[in-house]
Amino acid sequence: MADYGIIGFPLTHSFSKQYFTDKIEKEGIADAVYHSFPLHTIEEFPDLLQANPMLKGLSVTIPYKEKVLPYLTQLSDEVVEIGATNCIRVRGNERTGFNTDIIGFEKSFIKKLQPGHTNALILGTGGASKAVQYILKKLSIDFLVVSRKENGKEKFILYEEITPAIIDEHKILINCTPLGMSPVEDSCPAIPYASLTAGHYLYDLVYQPEKTLFLQKGEEQGSLICNGYEMLLIQAEENWRIWNS
Repeated sequence: MADYGIIGFPLTHSFSKQYFTDKIEKEGIADAVYHSFPLHTIEEFPDLLQANPMLKGLSVTIPYKEKVLPYLTQLSDEVVEIGATNCIRVRGNERTGFNTDIIGFEKSFIKKLQPGHTNALILGTGGASKAVQYILKKLSIDFLVVSRKENGKEKFILYEEITPAIIDEHKILINCTPLGMSPVEDSCPAIPYASLTAGHYLYDLVYQPEKTLFLQKGEEQGSLICNGYEMLLIQAEENWRIWNS
């Protein structure tokens, strides 16, 4: 028996559970089960490992992409640089962290990228935001990270500091927050949407609903839009490859 699963909290709208359960069934993969492991705190992680000795791999989602790192025995180079993981390969007492968000985001994001898209606003500061920052650096796209709280770091600004001029200067906006995710579909990041144009590109890591309020507001201004569904598909398959390599 090979066990796989996802840790996070809450997991009521987990893409991974349904995706991998369907994959196992459709591909006729024998003796494999994918579980949801909602952890109220990351301190429950060692007990989870002890209770599931057949685990081969775990997906990691909010809010544990960063908090789980001290419990891992090895980190990929990308995880060391980013400081967040969304994929853990388990081999006995060895737990190795990888980041496949970067692969999923890059392959999905670049499809609609245009020559004028050279500066970005990254909305949010969590683990997903760090993966996005990693890829934008790779693509030589300058960016500012938008935070709810003052932290004194370079390239970070507060939401209330976003002016129409800043929107005009940054033709890419990437939502790395859970705002707009089902069931709170009537929420979106607080930015001056009226300043968006047809030259802007809005990417939302949220995939459910298909078109978040963030994307709707961009589309109303003529902007290019893309949700995070393809990113999820790509990272899920990369997770599976890593777990079984």
